[in-house]
Amino acid sequence: MTIYHWIILALWLVFIVVWAVSSRSAKPSAGGRRIWWWGIGIRLAIAAFVFLALRLFTLGPTLRAMHIHWVNWNAELGVAGVMLCALGVGLAVWSRATLGRNWGMPMSRKENPELVTTGPYAYVRHPIYGGMLIAILGTAIGLSVVWIMPFALGAVYFIFAARREERLLMAQFAEQYPAYRKRTKMFVPFLL
Repeated sequence: MTIYHWIILALWLVFIVVWAVSSRSAKPSAGGRRIWWWGIGIRLAIAAFVFLALRLFTLGPTLRAMHIHWVNWNAELGVAGVMLCALGVGLAVWSRATLGRNWGMPMSRKENPELVTTGPYAYVRHPIYGGMLIAILGTAIGLSVVWIMPFALGAVYFIFAARREERLLMAQFAEQYPAYRKRTKMFVPFLL
């Protein structure tokens, strides 16, 4: 593995650790214990998926033979991938910190919710999802084309989750959310 492969791995480990540690301080979900177990399952699945995706090219003789074609060995692409991955992880972590105790599992309701419109939320409504997509794209560029699949699946899931969350937010913040939605984009400032 090259240095940029190790850096990308370290960035994802930072992401996982920040999420695991900061989730303990979140407000309780209105859905109770069932939501909590679902959240733990999602976190474990994401951690396992990241680990497997990072190690995929070392599994089995066939994959080792294809390793040279699946893994990026170009230094320029490696640096670009590291920069994008760092940008995405940084955006997601900043967004998570901005939410504070209001953070929750996707599509969950919090007890005593607050509408957060500061930090990255002043520009986009779902910067955590956007940051994760940027990080996954950076990983695909810097590490392996295998990450195009998680990028595509993540994009579909994040669009679905964002739309569902927006319906929940419209119901919870009927007066504030329409104006906030009108002045911000969903994932990318000024574009999308």
